[in-house]
Amino acid sequence: MSEEKQANPEQVENLEESASQPVEGGAPVEDEVESLKSQLKAAESSAVEYKDSWARSQAEFQNYKKRIERDNEMMYAGMNPDIIKKVLPVLDDLERAMQNRPPEDTWAGGIDLIVRKLQSILEVEGVIRIEAAGTTFDPNFHEAISHEAVDGFESGQVIEVVQNGYRLGDRVIRPAMVRVAK
Repeated sequence: MSEEKQANPEQVENLEESASQPVEGGAPVEDEVESLKSQLKAAESSAVEYKDSWARSQAEFQNYKKRIERDNEMMYAGMNPDIIKKVLPVLDDLERAMQNRPPEDTWAGGIDLIVRKLQSILEVEGVIRIEAAGTTFDPNFHEAISHEAVDGFESGQVIEVVQNGYRLGDRVIRPAMVRVAK
C-alpha cells in the first residue's frame, strides 16, 4: 500500500495564489475553469437530449409492436370468417344427412361424431349459431325466404329455420335463412 500524502497548509496557499495568476499562455486559470464549466454544461445538455431521444425511440418501438400485434389480430379475424364460410356448407350437408339417416345404420354414428367434432371446433373458434326458431324476425341476423300466413304464430315471428346462421363475436358470418309469419 502506498502512503497517503496530505497537503500542508503552505501548499494550499501556494495553489490558491497560483490559481489567480496567469499561466504560461497568458490566460488566467479562472478563464480555463469557466471554459471547462461551459463544456461540462454543453455535455450535460447533450446527455439529456440523447436520453430524451432514446426514451422517444423506445416509446415509438413499443407503439410499433402494439400496432403490428393489432394488425395481425385484425388480419386473423378477417381471414377466420372467410375460412368458416367455406366450412359451413359442409356442416349443413352433414346435419341434413343426420336428419334423413336410417335409424339402424351403424355408419350414421360415425357421421354424428364428425358433426359434433366440427361443431365443437367452430365453438372453440368463437363461432355461435344464431338461434332463430320462434324468435322475432331481425334483418340483422335473419334472411327471410318466404312470408306465410300460419296459425299459432304472430306476424313477424320466425316459423322455421331453413338454413342455420352463424356469427363470430358481433359479426354475422352468415344470416339464418328463415320462413316468417305474416
